[in-house]
This record gives sequence, C-alpha cells and structure tokens, in this order.
Amino acid sequence: MVTGWQAERFAGLPFRLFHNARWADSSMVDSLACAEEWLRTEPVVVSYGDIVYAPDAVRAVLAGQGSIVVAYDPNWLEQWSSRFEDPLSDAETFRLNADRTLAEIGGSAKSATEIHGQYMGLLKLDPEGWRVLAGTLDSAAAHERRTDTTALLAEIVATGAASIEAVAAPGLWHEFDSNKDLLSGHSVVRQLDALLSI
Repeated sequence: MVTGWQAERFAGLPFRLFHNARWADSSMVDSLACAEEWLRTEPVVVSYGDIVYAPDAVRAVLAGQGSIVVAYDPNWLEQWSSRFEDPLSDAETFRLNADRTLAEIGGSAKSATEIHGQYMGLLKLDPEGWRVLAGTLDSAAAHERRTDTTALLAEIVATGAASIEAVAAPGLWHEFDSNKDLLSGHSVVRQLDALLSI
C-alpha cells in the first residue's frame, strides 16, 4: 500500500507500506513509483484507493497476458447514470481495437457510442509494463504535462510505446469521488460485504 495524506492512520496494518512524502504536490503515478522496488521485479496488480470491486475483477486482470492490462466495465452506463445527471459529463472515451487492445482512453466523449466501457482504476503491470509507464511518466514530467494514470495510458496508446490489453470486468464495483457516490455506492458495498463474508 502506498500512503500519502494521513499516512499514520495505516500504521500497524498487516501490509507492506510505501510512502509518498511529496503527496501534496505530486500525482497518483508518482505515488505508484514509490513502490518501484516491487514494480521492477514482478507482475503487480495496481488498484486505485477510491474503488471497491469483486474478486472476479482481480482475476480478470491476472488472466491478461499483456505487459499492461487494464480492467474495464462494459456496463458502465448504469453506474454513471446513478452518479451523474448527465453521464457524459464525467465518462471518458474508451475504445477497443478488434484484438481487445486499447485504441483510445481518457478523452471527452460526445456520445455513448465512443465508449466501449469505463476504465475501473484496476490494472496489472509486469516489469516491462512498468518500464514503459515510468518512461512515459518521465517524459510527461519533462514537458510538464498532466500525469494521472489515464493520461499516461492515453499517451502510451498514442505513441505506440506498448499495446495495452483491456479485459472486461462486468461484476460489482463502484468508484467514490463525491458525497453522492457514497449514497449511490452504498448498496454495492453491502453486496460486496455479503459476497466476501460467504
């Protein structure tokens, strides 16, 4: 787990902790880089901290064969409709090639036809995938460009630095970005709790 703000709250948990001391003026990918010790040596499943999901989503990315594998929700519209009056106000483009690799991610969508799913914030990187992502991060930093994960994935696609495999994970999951998300995601958390308690 990579910590930042209020890192002390995670002390004593049974996880290996990495810390981004520059959390206030850096990005989530800079936080990820704090775990480079792991990322350089073996495949790692990376999860955003503001999402919940079923174990099947992790199994889906683990089954992917690429150096960079992203999970996406093909049934995204139902969740986005519960979170936003206009789902397209937040949803980003996510288009796939015929071979299920990523063709586009992170743009502003004008219609739902540009969206084959929504990236979930769950991905797998092997050491080569991390090398590509880290190199793209270095390039973005050098040019003072936005450095969130989606922007870096978009740049990898645009430059052809690597193919990004996309795997569908249509089960239970939810993203929490606002107070409204706490309400719309409450039932998902209850369902996941029941699922994981079995």
